Amino acid sequence: MASPELASLLRALREHPAIVGETIHERRAHMVSISAGLPRDPDVAYQPVDAGGVPAEWISAPGSRADRALVHLHGGAYVMGGLDSHRGLAVRLAREARARVLLVDYRLAPEHPHPAAVQDAAAALRYALAEGVAPERLAVSGDSAGGGLVVATLLALRDAGSTLPAAGVCLSPWFDLTLSGASVERLAETDVLLDVAMLRESAQAYLDGADPRQPTASPLFAELSGLPPLLVQVGSEELLLDDARGLAERAREAGVEVEIEVADEMFHAWHAFADVLPEARQAIARLAAFLEKRWI
Repeated sequence: MASPELASLLRALREHPAIVGETIHERRAHMVSISAGLPRDPDVAYQPVDAGGVPAEWISAPGSRADRALVHLHGGAYVMGGLDSHRGLAVRLAREARARVLLVDYRLAPEHPHPAAVQDAAAALRYALAEGVAPERLAVSGDSAGGGLVVATLLALRDAGSTLPAAGVCLSPWFDLTLSGASVERLAETDVLLDVAMLRESAQAYLDGADPRQPTASPLFAELSGLPPLLVQVGSEELLLDDARGLAERAREAGVEVEIEVADEMFHAWHAFADVLPEARQAIARLAAFLEKRWI
């Protein structure tokens, strides 16, 4: 049964949408305006770093083990988001997973189209390994576009013959930039966070004329063998539901260990509301349990 907090949050999001603006740059500016200056937890350490040429931030909470690292790739449809907008989620991940989190400020479209985000995410993972994190104690996570970027980056590393982390975690992932899933239309009016027209515009900006079905743009269409274990969490009410189901099915067919959780009544990227939503905190706790079983 859904919590009372969920009903309250849904009403608030319908009255005051989280993503506001007619253009990509207006939506980006709105996200910057509402996230800049958000308070930081006083018991958490924040260390800006150059992660192989990519701006990033190490986040360590009480209990974060120095020998574990989770590289997190933020959401924002490849055109928005950054350290300020996703620092709160990264802190929550650091606390629950008992690991340091490397929050990556990868380049955004339209200024930096595909494959810039993939290159930056791969550089950040290589940086973590170079800093001494053992691959069996390294994982990569991402939300929304960042969730799709998790698998895209694992594919790029696999194809380059690079060391892979122990696991990947995809939260409300965007795996299909063609937006071909039936849930895109079926749940378009149900998902309180995403808008189909916004996603199409963002995909066009990120692709810049490139083939949307190429593996590191839309991992749904990729050959997935050889990837590490994956956890996919998706809401039953979000329009990207079929992205998650489709990739999980293809991953299993390719011999990849994959767990998929479809959270009843949840909307896109509900994890970001963990401060007020019990279901978000429960999902992150399950995420931490998944990683605990994969980290040596």
